[in-house]
Amino acid sequence: MAAVAAVGLAACFKSDTGDIEATGTIEVREVDVGPTSVARVSRMLVDEGSTVHKGDTLAVLNTPNLAAALDEQAARARSAVAALQEVEKGARSEEIKRAEADLAAAESDVVRTSDDLARIAALARSQNVSEQQLSSAQAAARTAAARRDAAQSVLRLLREGSRPERIAAARAEAQRAEAAVSGIRATASDLILRSPVAGIVTSRNAEPGEVLGPGQSAVTVGETARPFVRVFVNQGSMPRLKPGQKAVGVLDDYPDRKFEGTVTAISTRAEFTPRVALTEKERADLLFGVKVEFADTTGTLKAGLPITVTIAAPPVP
Repeated sequence: MAAVAAVGLAACFKSDTGDIEATGTIEVREVDVGPTSVARVSRMLVDEGSTVHKGDTLAVLNTPNLAAALDEQAARARSAVAALQEVEKGARSEEIKRAEADLAAAESDVVRTSDDLARIAALARSQNVSEQQLSSAQAAARTAAARRDAAQSVLRLLREGSRPERIAAARAEAQRAEAAVSGIRATASDLILRSPVAGIVTSRNAEPGEVLGPGQSAVTVGETARPFVRVFVNQGSMPRLKPGQKAVGVLDDYPDRKFEGTVTAISTRAEFTPRVALTEKERADLLFGVKVEFADTTGTLKAGLPITVTIAAPPVP
């Protein structure tokens, strides 16, 4: 944010009422409006001198593939949310029934292989079967038992529902996907440049087709409704000044018209000093900046106009 107009250097003086008077030059804040990421200008909707309100669209930019990226990320987000809902809901009754059937089949295999092993073991004791047949029967029985144990675990997990860690992981994934969508939408919103203040377009800095980087200005808007002046007072007047004091400004061309203002800032350092200020007289020449802000909806207080300011300042006790 910048300010337009040179600063007046006239020293202050006391009025007949004891108030502090000083002269300066009207300034206007300027706001540069531009993209937050690299983008190409599609349309410029204002020219220099255009009057704008806060929120008015100044320019429209575009970024290649942004729409496709948004569609892709939105699809991922929908998938992640669906997965989270599935995990939170837990197993369906059909899945539990299928797991129960698998367990029943596994238990039947355990019974069958156990019976086979008992029969072959009895024959082995009478040496009517080979060692290989006995080993095969023992392996089949162990495999059947392992399958039964696995089927029991699956059924138990389905009946208990999803583990908290799995639900937390699915929720985090859904949140990441939705945050990515929000980020892309925010980028798309930033491609529509809107005026942050009401005022006048003081500079049109880009044209359609130009590529702007972060921080580059497409439009500069002057906040004409809040002009201000920076005047300078001597150190003897400083004890009588404080922020919030009322002031009145008068333009040379409108001596009978008064503009109400307020002291908004007072410098804490002397801004104009002699090279060596040793004597009491020289120290009295030290000047301090005082900022006075006006509310002007008429547009009369234009940048660069000289103005005389009278600050209502009580005498020092």
